[in-house]
Amino acid sequence: MSMIKIENLTFSYPTSYDYIFKNVSFQIDTNWKLGFVGRNGRGKTTLLKLLLGQYEYTGNIESSVEFDYFPYPIADKTKLTNEIFLEVAPMAEEWELMQELSYLDMEADVLYRPFNTLSNGEQTKVLLAALFCNEGHFLLIDEPTNHLDVEAREIVAGYLKKKKGFILVSHDRYFLDSCVDHIFSLNRATIEVESGNFSSWMENFERQQEFELAQNKRLQKDINRLQQSAKRSSQWSDRVEASKIGAADKGYVGHKAAKIMKRSKNIEARQQQAIQQKSSLLKNVETTENLKLSPLKYHANTLVSFSDVACCYDGKMISEPVSLTVQQGDHIAIDGKNGSGKSSLLKLLIGESITHTGTIQHGSGLIISYVPQDTSHLKGNLSDYARENALDESLFKAILRKMDFERIQFEKDMQEFSGGQKKKVLIAKSLCEQAHLYVWDEPLNFIDIYSRMQIEDLIKAFSPTMIFVEHDRAFCDTIATKIVQL
Repeated sequence: MSMIKIENLTFSYPTSYDYIFKNVSFQIDTNWKLGFVGRNGRGKTTLLKLLLGQYEYTGNIESSVEFDYFPYPIADKTKLTNEIFLEVAPMAEEWELMQELSYLDMEADVLYRPFNTLSNGEQTKVLLAALFCNEGHFLLIDEPTNHLDVEAREIVAGYLKKKKGFILVSHDRYFLDSCVDHIFSLNRATIEVESGNFSSWMENFERQQEFELAQNKRLQKDINRLQQSAKRSSQWSDRVEASKIGAADKGYVGHKAAKIMKRSKNIEARQQQAIQQKSSLLKNVETTENLKLSPLKYHANTLVSFSDVACCYDGKMISEPVSLTVQQGDHIAIDGKNGSGKSSLLKLLIGESITHTGTIQHGSGLIISYVPQDTSHLKGNLSDYARENALDESLFKAILRKMDFERIQFEKDMQEFSGGQKKKVLIAKSLCEQAHLYVWDEPLNFIDIYSRMQIEDLIKAFSPTMIFVEHDRAFCDTIATKIVQL
């Protein structure tokens, strides 16, 4: 057992004038399975890269273990997978990787295939297996679930549960609960480490917030009462001072004035104490304002129908044909393994030209709002983006503020945003659009847990007609009215 110690860590990006971390101190055990949670843009990935020594900082990071990072950067993906393995874990034996792959329900023959022919989910599994072959290293795992379907997430969670010595950044509640024994939380004002899984941490965090809110309310009442008392004491003091003029017993009046002055000072001291107590509260309270949506009512019950539709690549169907109807108020989740054509089905729905079997019928005058999976096209500032997409800029930015964007983000180039912030831009755009049908392709990738729950509440409140692909089991359990399996 050894400890990773961070003392007085301070860091900001050279192009930015706001601190990501300021005088941060904490320590973690290298045997822990640590879930790392926090709102988008708080600096989770930045902290991992600081541990890796990729940025200059002030303070001290002390560790007796080497750090490895997932996703591991692969320069040439055309190489055979076993060659990639030797790059990642040069001291390990091939049989060790085969053993690790078997724990991830993968066949050993993937080692003899070019790495770029593996699906994103298969690549994720291979790299995790290879990194865990580096004996004695501490693994920094940054959002591994973004390319994993539901089944693969369960397999990887089971795999990680048997391991130790890692930090896992994830916003998937079920995934975290399945494989971590400590939570490392990047809060609004502090960093905290707590034993347990995500659910136990969340329960404790919410209980602490409730306590602080109640304490804050009580102290505010005390401060208001003490302010009134101080005001009355001041008025009494003024009257006593006035009564000195022409008084027969000035000594008695002076004694009375001294007593009032002492009482006034006691009230002031208690008031300052209450203010000081109050100032230590609510630093980490996470508030989420309700989002709003204005879906359009369609003139018919059926908006879209698919009849024996399957996407084709190189003349081959990539999944069994599917038939479905999208009706008013439906929240349809498209489920299936990676590579089964889920995103292609959504692209067909919005009118992209993809070879397919069967027929798709759209209702006349149907208006669709689409959130793509890819965010790489986002660049420039938010004002220009709103103008280019004919969005109400005030509404667009108000939605982003409700999704925990700081005002300083409005001045930055979107290329500087975190993955979750970029995804929030696409969701905010969709929420600005009045549509009959909302088509969202993996909308929650990289998005923090609070915003996920905020979006769940929005959909439950406004019940827009939706068809979506999403692998977050908690979200699908809460939202989906139908599940279509590919």
